[in-house]
Amino acid sequence: MTATDLSVSLVRAAARAAADKQAHDVVALDVSERLAITDAFLIASASSERQVNAIVDAIEEALAELGEKPVRREGRSEGRWVLLDYAQVIVHVQHQEDRVFYALERLWNDSPVIDITAELNAHASVPAGQERAGSPDRPLVDPAELGLPSSDSADPGSAAGTSGDDETRA
Repeated sequence: MTATDLSVSLVRAAARAAADKQAHDVVALDVSERLAITDAFLIASASSERQVNAIVDAIEEALAELGEKPVRREGRSEGRWVLLDYAQVIVHVQHQEDRVFYALERLWNDSPVIDITAELNAHASVPAGQERAGSPDRPLVDPAELGLPSSDSADPGSAAGTSGDDETRA
């Protein structure tokens, strides 16, 4: 089983919205083989609580335009780690420090990566006079740099653990 087309579309819309608000290290993982409760995770980080909340607002707005509303939202008041549960997609927007500490990519590193390179590159803002870091040949986020396998190399038979964090259910 792999993530549904709807789940992938939602992840891509959320990734575009996150990129529009300068989210860092945006990664999408297909967790459908390992979790029965959702198809995909989108993980993004920000350098401040204010930016975390701005990214969350943009994602909620983008998915609302597609007719989607979160069934659960956690962590909004703290602005350190906000979880948006859309049932088929779970979005994690974390402060950079929390992202490093909880290392969700490490916990789910056997999950295939959903390609969101086009969404990130198309929406990357570039200050005037500077060259864009990403290109079709060199994307802004390389899953290998984050220690994640490519979709082709994932082992669907392996199991993954979950974090003990009470902010998440996955």
